[in-house]
Amino acid sequence: MNEQKCGLVAIVGAPNAGKSTLVNALVGQKVAIVSPKAQTTRVRLMGVAIEGDTQLLLVDTPGIFEPKRRLDRAMVAAAWGGAEGADVLALVVDAKGGLGAKVTDIAESLKDRPEPKHLILNKVDLADKAKLLLHAERLNALVPFVETWFVSAHTGDGLPELKRALADQMPVGPWHYPEDQVSDATERSMAAEVTREQIYLQLHAELPYASTVETESYAERQDGSVEIHQQILVERPTQRAIILGKGGARIREIGARARAQLTALMDRPVHLYLHVKVKPGWDEDRQVFRDIGLDWVD
Repeated sequence: MNEQKCGLVAIVGAPNAGKSTLVNALVGQKVAIVSPKAQTTRVRLMGVAIEGDTQLLLVDTPGIFEPKRRLDRAMVAAAWGGAEGADVLALVVDAKGGLGAKVTDIAESLKDRPEPKHLILNKVDLADKAKLLLHAERLNALVPFVETWFVSAHTGDGLPELKRALADQMPVGPWHYPEDQVSDATERSMAAEVTREQIYLQLHAELPYASTVETESYAERQDGSVEIHQQILVERPTQRAIILGKGGARIREIGARARAQLTALMDRPVHLYLHVKVKPGWDEDRQVFRDIGLDWVD
């Protein structure tokens, strides 16, 4: 048997570049929530992927953007914090969206860092093929990337080659997690993220970044099932009404889809109970930041 290797890959990029979809695809199952809405990821999350004798610790970071609120500042701090101590930095770019100031600013901030850097042009299945090489040339002129990859996290194109290349760059060392563990997230925190994903997927056009989900209690029943109680925090009564829906139809649908997904992820029955609480200024509350896994940033 070959020597075991294990290392950390920090996945960075602008919002909506497809970082979480990429991490899920490399791991081989869902570990990070995904929605079409930018800035879905709020905290750093580690996905654990296996490639031969190598364990890849893939840090999915929040998108890096110009922060306007304390919550934004905390998310950006979590993104750069997730890149600390990485063996490899991977800049993920939405090849369909092109290169805006956000992308070039992030690239500029990476160029003097000592870690080996890979450029991953994602969503190539949707991109203008004629522009792909132009994007690659422009970014490689800014940053000394070890290699450039053209992939689709959605279809899987280019991912086996990317995964092998990342594994080749990992240092020799023992694996940090058991072979069957796919994430460092607890089931309690994953439960809150799955519900938040459903809110985004079902209401992203109606509800802005004005909600979060807290898992109030998480208990295992004697029959092996799990009972989870969560509260959804919003800032205004009108937002509460949106989440509840007519006659409570929307929150029932959010709960039903979240419950089905959690049952599949945990491989056991889940009893999920949701309620919505109006809490003005929740995104300025230290306890809420602590509960969702973000550091308080002044």
